[in-house]
Amino acid sequence: MKFVDEVRIEVQAGDGGRGCVSFRREKYVPRGGPNGGDGGDGGDVVLQADPGLGTLLDLSYPQRLRAGRGEHGRGKDQHGARGRDLVLRVPPGTLVFDDATGVLLHDLHTPGAAVVVARGGRGGRGNKHFATPTDRAPRRAEPGTPGERRALRLELRVLADAGLLGFPNVGKSTLIRAVSAARPRVADYPFTTLVPHLGVVRVDDASFVLADIPGLVPGAHAGQGLGARFLRHLARTAVLVHLLDVSGLTGRDPLADFDALNRELALASPALAAKPQLVVAGKLDLAETRAALPAVRRRFAARGLELLAVSGATGEGTAELVRRLAAAVAAARTAAAPARAVAP
Repeated sequence: MKFVDEVRIEVQAGDGGRGCVSFRREKYVPRGGPNGGDGGDGGDVVLQADPGLGTLLDLSYPQRLRAGRGEHGRGKDQHGARGRDLVLRVPPGTLVFDDATGVLLHDLHTPGAAVVVARGGRGGRGNKHFATPTDRAPRRAEPGTPGERRALRLELRVLADAGLLGFPNVGKSTLIRAVSAARPRVADYPFTTLVPHLGVVRVDDASFVLADIPGLVPGAHAGQGLGARFLRHLARTAVLVHLLDVSGLTGRDPLADFDALNRELALASPALAAKPQLVVAGKLDLAETRAALPAVRRRFAARGLELLAVSGATGEGTAELVRRLAAAVAAARTAAAPARAVAP
């Protein structure tokens, strides 16, 4: 399935039905009085977070997104039926912006949550509402009001507890395959992963969601290599796992790569750069990695950083990484709980 994480849509709520001008007509009742019914209200446009969806693909095609209009009122005090609501399903983690102003309207981060993004018009009143002592046979009724029309931008940010980031081809997809049931494509060339992948990692009686973010490059915060779109998927994570290639086979300096990507995080969002990080050396199954690891560990230790080492291919070191990551996620959840409790 194609992964779509941003769409623009126009929605139109239903118009209200008009009120009716009608009079009671019965034998031997020459002046029965007004009995025009009210028009029905228009249907609303509703966005609902569906945990069964993982992409905004269904809303990416041009289509008419309009709720039902309210029925018109009828005689004999018959009110029009309310218009049918239009319910649009989106993945949990979807942000709803006003496309004209860029203002964030809603954050559908809870599965099953629903919000009204366009309200239907009000139905008009029938002529019976306008009867007065001086005008007992009013011949006027209200028209229904039009429904709201809105232009929206929907942006998906995946819901994950931890995010796996690093330069292209450092082994992120191999690692997430080793610790979860996720099965992203793995190949020996850069930018194998083009969309985020989520994997559920289980440790003891707990579990957390790990996101494999496509490889980032310098300039990612400004959109280089689609980096801006990838970075936003880290916004909801509590912990970041920075995966490095220390083998030297690519000619890259792991400490320079670590600094470069942390610079991109800071330029994209100070909140991203402030998230807790675990620093991990991948490809431990390679002889070159084992040979270079002691020296690289000393360089990171000089900065007060511990460098873990794993092999996604053989699974070596993954149990320790999962245990440390689960503890970091739990600590981040505990720290975030008081903030959620006092949030308005």
